[in-house]
Amino acid sequence: MAAEGGQAVHSNTKLDGRQEVALAEGTSRTEAYSDGVFAIACTLLILEIRLPDAGREGPLWADLMALWPSYFAFALSFFVILVTWIVHCDLMRLIRATTHPVLLANGCALIYVTFIPFPTAVLAAHLAGPEASMAVAFYCGTFVLGSAAFNLLVEAIARGQLCRPEVDAQAISRIRRGFRITFLIYLAATAIALVAPYVALALNIAVRVHLLRIRYQLVRAEAAV
Repeated sequence: MAAEGGQAVHSNTKLDGRQEVALAEGTSRTEAYSDGVFAIACTLLILEIRLPDAGREGPLWADLMALWPSYFAFALSFFVILVTWIVHCDLMRLIRATTHPVLLANGCALIYVTFIPFPTAVLAAHLAGPEASMAVAFYCGTFVLGSAAFNLLVEAIARGQLCRPEVDAQAISRIRRGFRITFLIYLAATAIALVAPYVALALNIAVRVHLLRIRYQLVRAEAAV
């Protein structure tokens, strides 16, 4: 019996060891794939800035200055994707493994990231025109869907109990609350864009600052100090 018990313990130890390796590999592959998507989305933004027509009359500097909506949209969306990538990195550091629900939710978040260049192009094309309000509303509405995707990702992580042992439950609660607030602000910004587009864009910047201020990890040992 002792030999059987010892063999059982040895088998469980080996199983646990194999499982830990597999989970670490699964997380790293998800991060690598996601990083590639973020990098491509950032690169696509610059493609929407078109060169001035060489055959047009007038000074070159005037043509370059006329592209200010494209410069603004590029800078804003690059900042948006950068902060989104930072948030995604912080979330991935919390978890020890991935599951099918997490991978599907992560896929939804990446769909949002890859879509950002399109509303950016719409914003650049109409920001200085009469359809600016609708363009900004469409731009902000994209972030409503993106926020929903990230809320789904956080819920999948929390319900799957996939966080590392050193992550305190208070951290998860704080993250969920912060992401829900973000979703509501994006809804409000989309509505505000119809009457005050630049105020809505300012709200988008404020939301990104808010996301950077969320503390994503609280180690139990630190909480006890």
